[in-house]
Formats: sequence, structure tokens, C-alpha cells
Amino acid sequence: MKKLLLFVVCYFVITMAWAYPWHLIWFHEKYVAWGAVTRQEPIMLLGISAIFIQGTVIGYLYPFFKNENSNSIINGIKFNLIIGLMTYTAMGFATAAKIQIEPVSAFLTYHSIFQLVQFTLTGIALGWIYQTEKN
Repeated sequence: MKKLLLFVVCYFVITMAWAYPWHLIWFHEKYVAWGAVTRQEPIMLLGISAIFIQGTVIGYLYPFFKNENSNSIINGIKFNLIIGLMTYTAMGFATAAKIQIEPVSAFLTYHSIFQLVQFTLTGIALGWIYQTEKN
């Protein structure tokens, strides 16, 4: 339980440190121009809730996937990229399918880079937190 709580906190901190500047500072105008952001002010509580739920699910499921005989950091990254692919399809493809986003290719390119970095960074934290004494 201690590792799960530690991971959820790390997942939140890493994700917010990466997502906030990416979506609201560095590339905000692009997302608005593409039509991917339509709210004047985001509903932060919904985003924060999503991050806590994602972190809890990832941290809960990881011990079932974890391989004691492999590098814990690499293992954490692999698992998180698999989970990230599921998140990516919902947040990338499904969003572009439902909302008028143009050009879709630019949106998906930026979204792919964002998700790859997010789930790699949080995967490093996942592997580090759940490592065993052998690693």
C-alpha cells in the first residue's frame, strides 16, 4: 500500500509538471487553433481526478506484471508504455474522431510525443518505486 501511495503521488507530480506547461503554456495556441481545446478555462478538477485515477490503476496493476528477474526501471517503462497506449487511443484517436480537430495529423503527432514522454517518465518512477532489493 505504501508503494502504491508513493507512486500515485509521483505520478501526479510528474504528470502535472509535464502536462500543465505542455497543454497550457508551450503549445496552448496550437491546441486551440486545431480545435482540440475549446474551453476558455479548463476544469482542473476533472484533469486532476483523471491523473489520480490513472496513477491508482497503474500502481495497483503493476505488481501483477512485474518481473523480478528483469531491470525494474525498464520493466516499469514497458508496463507504463503499454498502459499509455490504452490511454493514448482514448485521448488521441477517440478525441480526434469525436471533435473537429484539423489537422488531425499534427494533433496526433504532438499528442504522441506528449504521451511517450509522460509514460516514459512515470514508468521510470514506477520501476524505481516497485524495485526489489535484488535490483
